[in-house]
Amino acid sequence: MSDQTEREIVRRELDHSAPNPAVQIAEIVAELENTEPTRLPTMYDCVDGMLDNLFSQPPSAEAQMAVEFSYKSYRITVEQDATATFVKTG
Repeated sequence: MSDQTEREIVRRELDHSAPNPAVQIAEIVAELENTEPTRLPTMYDCVDGMLDNLFSQPPSAEAQMAVEFSYKSYRITVEQDATATFVKTG
C-alpha cells in the first residue's frame, strides 16, 4: 500500500456506550475535514439509525456485523466492536 493511500485511511475506536454514534462519526469527519461538526450535512439520510441499532441491540459476536456507508467524501465502515474506518474517496 502506498504512503498516499495509507494517509487516506483513518481508523478510530467509537464509544459504543455513547447514546448517538452518528454524532461521533460526524465529529471525526469534521476533524478530518478541519471544520465544525455543525457545518456538515445531517447523516440521517445515510444511515437512518442503523448505527444506533448496531450498538444498542448488537447481534451475536459470531455475526461479525458491520455498517458501511458513504458520507461527505468518505467511505465509512463501522464494525460491531466499535472500530470505525474512514477512507477518503474524493
